[in-house]
Amino acid sequence: MLFVHFFAYHTGESCFETVADSNDVTEHPHDDKPRPHVCTVCNKRFTQKGDLNRHREKHTGEKLYSCTQCEKHFTIRKDLRSHMNIHTGKYKCSECEKCCRTNNLLTLHSRVHSGEKPYKCSDCGRRFKQAGSLVVHSRVHSGEKPYNCHVCYRAFSVSSSLHKHMRVHTGDKPYKCHMCDKAFSESGGLNNHMRVHTGDKPYNCHMCDKAFTQSGQLKRHMRVHTGDKPYKCSLCSKSFSNSHNLLSHKRCVHSHIRPHQCPYCGMQFKTNVNLKLHVRIHTGAKPYSCRHCSERFRRLQQLKLHLLKLHNEGTWFTCQICQKKFSQSGNLKTHLRRHKGVKPYVCSECPKCFCTLRELRCHQPIHSDYKQFCCGLCGKHYKRKESVIRHYKSCYDKFGFTDI
Repeated sequence: MLFVHFFAYHTGESCFETVADSNDVTEHPHDDKPRPHVCTVCNKRFTQKGDLNRHREKHTGEKLYSCTQCEKHFTIRKDLRSHMNIHTGKYKCSECEKCCRTNNLLTLHSRVHSGEKPYKCSDCGRRFKQAGSLVVHSRVHSGEKPYNCHVCYRAFSVSSSLHKHMRVHTGDKPYKCHMCDKAFSESGGLNNHMRVHTGDKPYNCHMCDKAFTQSGQLKRHMRVHTGDKPYKCSLCSKSFSNSHNLLSHKRCVHSHIRPHQCPYCGMQFKTNVNLKLHVRIHTGAKPYSCRHCSERFRRLQQLKLHLLKLHNEGTWFTCQICQKKFSQSGNLKTHLRRHKGVKPYVCSECPKCFCTLRELRCHQPIHSDYKQFCCGLCGKHYKRKESVIRHYKSCYDKFGFTDI
């Protein structure tokens, strides 16, 4: 408080106030009261300087006013007085006996029981229990975002979103797990995390027996049953059930950028996952082991195929036309296209069509001078993967290596 007092009164200027246009009502579109006193910390506006002075105590962090009935502390005396009403039962709900701090809060609480929603949106007809909720909702239609971040200038429609966003810049994570050392910037993140420790899965699918720790996980899962694919690619006709798969599709199918390079042979990949799988060829790593025998595999799919063929574990996908069997449902779908003559992958440079994406990718280098495959020994580039593999073997011999 001494620092605040010195800065505000001995330097001739205030760190908590700027004088705004007295007619500026930007922050409060629901009324026309002039609010000339502005807090420079959070941009909140006030009609009177005394209100601003009381408000700025919140930013000092000091809680000088303590409740004698419980362990709560407050930065403003007015908040303590309101809090004491909970202990005295001055504003008690007649339905559930909940005690509120003020009569206004009791009125709002009573609408939980009555279902009353007196505030109606003039644009869409949606109704609300509180006037403030209607004001915030109206910004959906107007696009107004009056709360601005002074660091990155991002704007928000509600002040609480700005407060949460500021933690991105400050790194503040006030919500700490008491069972491990993890901390979170939002209480919702901590609540979700606690279910890792408790094993609680409160969100249940009504169509199968699966349960989830988060509502978002259940929402994504429901698309398995409904077939809903709301994320549509703007470059082709494909749709996806989640945004992650759409981003992966755009990166892998429509982009030529391959930022991940193999340190052994120079081969380039679009994803880090594909690079890791490839590197195992050089290192000899085989992380997937069979529980029935001593065989090990580089890829999980190789293990699944091994279990099917040698140990009869798993399910084959059988073509009903020719009885050919497949270890993956995707391979069966591709196979069925060949029976039906369906070729959904069309070259953008010529009229040719292909049954699989891989066949289209093998064809596309014909139309381009781009050479994406590089020899890790001499640096020579090739259009096709097969070409660089053949060259690599001859280059290996040329440099005098005896084992490949």
